[in-house]
Amino acid sequence: MLEIKSLSLTISAAPGAVSAICTLPEKPICILTLAHGAGADMHHSFMEALATSLADAGIATLRFNFPFTEQKKKRPDSPAVAQQAITAAIDKAKELYPALPLFVAGKSFGGRMSSQYLSVNHRKDVTGLIFYGFPLHAAGKPSIDRAEHLKEVKVPMLFLQGTKDTLATWDLIETVCKSLKKATLVKLEGADHSFKAGKRKDMIPLLTTATKDWVKKKI
Repeated sequence: MLEIKSLSLTISAAPGAVSAICTLPEKPICILTLAHGAGADMHHSFMEALATSLADAGIATLRFNFPFTEQKKKRPDSPAVAQQAITAAIDKAKELYPALPLFVAGKSFGGRMSSQYLSVNHRKDVTGLIFYGFPLHAAGKPSIDRAEHLKEVKVPMLFLQGTKDTLATWDLIETVCKSLKKATLVKLEGADHSFKAGKRKDMIPLLTTATKDWVKKKI
């Protein structure tokens, strides 16, 4: 039996508040803050399906909008504003469920903003960080510059990456993860940045299983 709660997160005076949804299984083993990507909000089908699947596996999620999607703008927030939203989500999850181990997670932009935040804010209440497709570089412009800050992240990191992700060439993301002592890389054969893989349309079960297997080792 899933419990779904609609919440409001107060960011700061300028962005104001954003919407959030907590999806809670009957006996959760942990909770994830779940930040969306740059191209869609927390109601995107991928975000909803992932939150439901994780809940079925015993993992609670608190997903939320960034201010730019809350205000229906197309241009993503600056890192400073995005990280204010991530801070608010982490604080709310800890306030609501203080006894649950807390993980920070995000799809693409949401994951990168989360890791930038945790590279500077070494929070003792965060158990680990999960990337549902880390956007290592722009499409067609292979580079590892965006990974530089990951060296400063103090918590364990899980990278769930498709081999056909045009925003993270496989050999480069593999190299990055090998250089990080706290990184675990999961290879999703044939999946692109949206976790679509040819005729195999639904990668959500694989993402869920990989997430659960990893968090259970960390709690």
